[in-house]
Amino acid sequence: MKNYLLLAILFLSVSTYAQKTEDVKSIKAMCGCYEIKFNFAETFNYPKDSANYKASKVKHETALEWAQLIEDGTDKISIQHLLIVGKGHIVKHWRQDWLFENTKLYDYNGFEDWKFKSLPKDKVKGQWTQKVYEVDDKPRYEGSASWIHADGRHYWENTTNAPLPRREYTQRSDYNITKRTNVHEIIKDGWIHDQDNDKIIRDEKGNDYVLAQEKGHNTYTKVDDSKCEAAQKWWVANQEFWKKVRTKWDAEFAKNKDIKLKSDIDGKPLYMHLSKLKADASQEEINTVIDSFIVSK
Repeated sequence: MKNYLLLAILFLSVSTYAQKTEDVKSIKAMCGCYEIKFNFAETFNYPKDSANYKASKVKHETALEWAQLIEDGTDKISIQHLLIVGKGHIVKHWRQDWLFENTKLYDYNGFEDWKFKSLPKDKVKGQWTQKVYEVDDKPRYEGSASWIHADGRHYWENTTNAPLPRREYTQRSDYNITKRTNVHEIIKDGWIHDQDNDKIIRDEKGNDYVLAQEKGHNTYTKVDDSKCEAAQKWWVANQEFWKKVRTKWDAEFAKNKDIKLKSDIDGKPLYMHLSKLKADASQEEINTVIDSFIVSK
């Protein structure tokens, strides 16, 4: 009986190791240079005033993007995305952190605030949390789920709340939460980011009303890394600045408390204020700018 128990434990350990190895391989497969196609369409809407409701237009865009591996730990992998527009102009884009069996998350509440959540360890066993950040590294959305490797497919799926994406908040303000179902699937020539989103109106009492639904289908097709050379050089020149920005945000997240932010100061969002700082700005200068956007409680 003792031998059978030892064999069972050994088998479980080997299976867990193999699963995690496949997970890491899938996450890192999202790094590199990609030609991207962004596609979004509002599929259904349920306005209470249908006569005056304006649905979002179908959106198609293409881009070239470099996904830079910036942290490669046993239980944490971090990837910074950089858009290349025009003749080599670089736009710092979103960042995704992947944490293994993470129990601490932030859930977007709809009013420029994120509620801290602590999950039981048994609920996240074998799972990875994807934490997504804005261009200025403030929080965007987070969710935990298992990577699935079956029938020749490799994918991760989760549903979570997020602020409105730029394509929406620049055009409308009639809802305040995007409830995102995200699927990241690794394919032969790159990866796919598939989305089924609810556009939600949440009131101050926490009541939700689904105003509309949306389909998103973004394809990342792998191309030679040399096509993203401009982004690679930009990151080398600017990575220390953004490391300091992440250090400040990490200190805020480590407090394990709700976070509420100002949407702008003097009509300008956080990323515009950060862009005024020099590349060699001190940690204190960066902290001061970010602190000015944090609403004290």
